[in-house]
Amino acid sequence: MDRYNTDDMIFALATAPGRGALAVFRLSGAGCIAAFAPCFSNREKLLAAASGTLVFGEIKDIDQVLVSVFRSGHGYTGEEALEISCHGSTGSVTLMTRLLLESGFRQALPGEFTLRAFLNGRIDLTQAEAVDEIARSGTALTQKQALSRLDGAMTRRIGADRELLAEAMAAIEVQLDYAEDEIGGDTSFPYEPIEKCRADLDRLAGTFGAGRILSEGASVVLAGPANAGKSSLFNLFLKQERSIVSPVPGTTRDYIECLCSVEGIPVRLCDTAGLRQAGEEIEMEGIRRTGQLMAAADVIVYLLDASETSGSEALMQKERAEADYPAVGKVFVWNKTDLSDTSAPEGFIGLSVATAEGFAGLSHTLALMLQAGVDVNAQTVVQSPRQHQALVLCVQALDRALEMARDGVGLDAIAVELKEASDQLGFICGELTGDDILEQIFSRFCVGK
Repeated sequence: MDRYNTDDMIFALATAPGRGALAVFRLSGAGCIAAFAPCFSNREKLLAAASGTLVFGEIKDIDQVLVSVFRSGHGYTGEEALEISCHGSTGSVTLMTRLLLESGFRQALPGEFTLRAFLNGRIDLTQAEAVDEIARSGTALTQKQALSRLDGAMTRRIGADRELLAEAMAAIEVQLDYAEDEIGGDTSFPYEPIEKCRADLDRLAGTFGAGRILSEGASVVLAGPANAGKSSLFNLFLKQERSIVSPVPGTTRDYIECLCSVEGIPVRLCDTAGLRQAGEEIEMEGIRRTGQLMAAADVIVYLLDASETSGSEALMQKERAEADYPAVGKVFVWNKTDLSDTSAPEGFIGLSVATAEGFAGLSHTLALMLQAGVDVNAQTVVQSPRQHQALVLCVQALDRALEMARDGVGLDAIAVELKEASDQLGFICGELTGDDILEQIFSRFCVGK
């Protein structure tokens, strides 16, 4: 990791740039307290301060500040560190930045504080990734899941499975090292711990779909004929006039996407071009893109105009959508009930976007459909593609080991597969992760994290 020199004293503005009540600078690295002390009015008190204490003082011609002290082995990075709180004006931040550069500190790279915490053994790699997930979380649910991983839920679960694997590997190693009559105990193949480990890791890998929804947001596409009320519903979900609403067919020619939350689940909501026979080239392209979005969606919310559509026609369109997109979840909406006396056909949810009558029911139905793929009470959900790939490779290695055992293959070959499975678990927690992977992971972090 040539970019990340861990011998340097580093600093970063940990709060958002711009005007604010406070700005917080993070400093880390051996000697950083002594390097900063000459700039500080309460120098001797700072040099003598114990870890976890606060020291108030002044930086001449810059600001009055409050300094949090962390001695080596304590604090976030595990290194000697300071956090300096000053006023959040542009002037204070600019002058503080200049002072720290002149005092021998360099600007921290993205994720460098968390990288040092990982390298110093304060956290493992799953917890480090959880730090970034918390910083990016958009709902209370994603925050809760990421906080669980930061607290070590993933580490503990992987650790328990590694213990099962170690138990099996130890039993096999004994049989490889000693003759059967020398062991004097059970020499049967350790199927039970391997199968138990394999089952748990397979379940964990299976949470990746839910993890993707939590990290990226579920893709929900509003679709249906022109003038069915898609743009109005889009605005209702967002609680703002984001999409243009017009009685003129074909107003929406390209899709519009925005992030929102449906009962705590993050959603990427798409308003799309109305489905109809269009002769104009741009609108035709918009309709083609709508079809692509529908095929890739997690859920399609398909709207029909109750004032313009008969019940039999509605059921025909429903059947067509079911046939065209069999792998995608669908919610069918009978919109504009305020303009029609016709009750919603079977399988449709009645809605008036104009009055919002039926909107709560629609939102709840959509949330239930999304929650079917997301266990909101799960303690451990995999969001990282890196972790998911390692879990899949681990399960595959265990499957090969079990198949070899059933086929009577030698224990030495089986031990190779179990070692591969163990290495993949080590890769998840960062024990066997190369510098190039670490740099790729931490470079995605915010500066100051």
